[in-house]
Amino acid sequence: MNSKFPKYIFDWKGFLALFAGAIVPATAVSFINVVAMIFLKENFQYEDFYLMLLNAVMWVGAILGFDLLVCRPQTGKKLNFNFSTKNVSTYFFIFPLMLGMMFIAEFITGKIPVKGPFFGPMYEWFSKMMEQMTNDFSVMFIMAVVMAPIFEEIVFRGILQKGLINKGWKPAKAIWVSAIVFGLVHGNPWQFVGAVLLGYVLGLVYHRTKSLLMPILLHAFNNGISTILLFYGKTESFSDYFGIPDYSILIIGIVLFAFFYYLFTQKYEIAHAE
Repeated sequence: MNSKFPKYIFDWKGFLALFAGAIVPATAVSFINVVAMIFLKENFQYEDFYLMLLNAVMWVGAILGFDLLVCRPQTGKKLNFNFSTKNVSTYFFIFPLMLGMMFIAEFITGKIPVKGPFFGPMYEWFSKMMEQMTNDFSVMFIMAVVMAPIFEEIVFRGILQKGLINKGWKPAKAIWVSAIVFGLVHGNPWQFVGAVLLGYVLGLVYHRTKSLLMPILLHAFNNGISTILLFYGKTESFSDYFGIPDYSILIIGIVLFAFFYYLFTQKYEIAHAE
């Protein structure tokens, strides 16, 4: 059957296409800001619209780079994904599965040191970076809950993971590799752990449902809760917000994840065709 979804593979050419696609427009936007600094005496670097623009052009550029330089030459088709909805039971399984992993990830992340000769300076840099983010809830919501899930899932699950599986990799290996790369892109130990663990769930759900909409919704769910906790609870920690021990969060997370993982992988039948 001639599918409308192209069966591309991901290799070093795919990596270069993503990298170049992101760097070129980002450099152009940065150059425009330099021109504005010289002639208009305006630095837009920390303005909300600039952060949103830079973020958008990098991700869109990366996706277009892969589409034009890899997908179309390989397959003769434009980059396209399945965004189909699923029956209600799908959502019943995948959201508790994701929530369980969020609890587990929080516990593990909380054990990473924030002091010492190695972690201390890194955590200080990470804290300053987070402080430079916007204080506008609507802007953060758009960037974290709308833009990030769509762009990042297209790249890490839709392009990287799917491309590795198309190349012949075993699904489990492709899922973990895409999750690890997803974590590395975040650039610090505290987000790395959560990104890898949550990336595994996102990859698993995408592989089994074959719909990129599912990991996008789960990604938005995770980022949405984190954003709300951060702005209204002044913390990203469930343990701190609800005032319960972190090991309680871990136990709840393990139970949730194990139960719904079993149901989703062993009891729930999904049509694997895209």
